[in-house]
Amino acid sequence: MPTLNEEKGIGKTIDSINKDFFGKNNWELEIVIVDGDSKDKTQEIAKKKGAKIILEKRKGYGRAYKTGMSQVTGDIVVTGDGDATYPFDKIHNYIQQLLDENLDFVTTDRFAELKHGSMSVKHAFGNIILATVLRVLFLINIRDSQSGMWIFKKEALDKIQPLEDFNDGMPFSEEIKIEMFTTKDVKSKEILSTLRPREGKIKLESFRDGWKNLKFLFKKRITP
Repeated sequence: MPTLNEEKGIGKTIDSINKDFFGKNNWELEIVIVDGDSKDKTQEIAKKKGAKIILEKRKGYGRAYKTGMSQVTGDIVVTGDGDATYPFDKIHNYIQQLLDENLDFVTTDRFAELKHGSMSVKHAFGNIILATVLRVLFLINIRDSQSGMWIFKKEALDKIQPLEDFNDGMPFSEEIKIEMFTTKDVKSKEILSTLRPREGKIKLESFRDGWKNLKFLFKKRITP
């Protein structure tokens, strides 16, 4: 989980994980927080709840994931924000589906169940535009191109472009989906999920980030 001043949500996020299921099924659980030098109690709360803290002072959503993914030790990686918006209480089910269907990469469709107050109309509209452009340019049939919860086998990272070649910013989210869905040796799928209202201050700047993501899609499409 990438974090930056998420003291209001990080504890709730970690607590929601069904640790009993992991234990009963002999699944080892490693919780990794990639923190962008938070000035609140994010690191303290996460550490008390058993998370491993990786400090990443270099800015960027993608940068945080690139750093974290290179250091996790598990066979299966689950991602998501530390603001209590993503359903970490369901990740054991998502992992089981990944295994049962012999998939390599799963991304979640938040639009299947948007809880009241979880996404503004402006944000939702921007997501629809970005997802439509992605489908047209890359012929990938997914509805939520910006979802930040993915479940995948770590070995799948060896089949796509090197992590360090990925974008350091918000476009990382759509880029990893493009790579996973367009690589022939990777079995990918979008599954139904949900999105809940965030805990704490909203950091996403819809227009600026949306514009960067849109430009990135065209750039990636024409870049060899």
